[in-house]
Amino acid sequence: MNDQRQFFGHPRGLSTLFFTEMWERFSYYGMRGFLILYMTKALGFTDQHAGLAYGNYVSSVWLTPIIGGFIADRWLGQYRSVLIGGIIIALGHFTLAFHPLPFHVTAEAQHQHHRRLTV
Repeated sequence: MNDQRQFFGHPRGLSTLFFTEMWERFSYYGMRGFLILYMTKALGFTDQHAGLAYGNYVSSVWLTPIIGGFIADRWLGQYRSVLIGGIIIALGHFTLAFHPLPFHVTAEAQHQHHRRLTV
């Protein structure tokens, strides 16, 4: 190991792991902080619907790495796994920078439609 490149005395791959994990944590906890607020204020979800979507988000964050780890180990490899994961995280954050699409049906619109059908 003496002839290999080092990162502060550690194997070079550890820096990739550290920075990937750091940005993933920053992304996850940052997203948790304002996801329900975004769904209720920008997308028009009810509190109950936003809570259900939030629960799905949190559970998928903890369950999908099992499948992702299997795919990464079997087919993608270390570099492509980190690259694809970073792209997916970035795309998720970029979508929050845009206004909701006009064809998105808000909870209020669903409620008004339901009232028209029951009258």
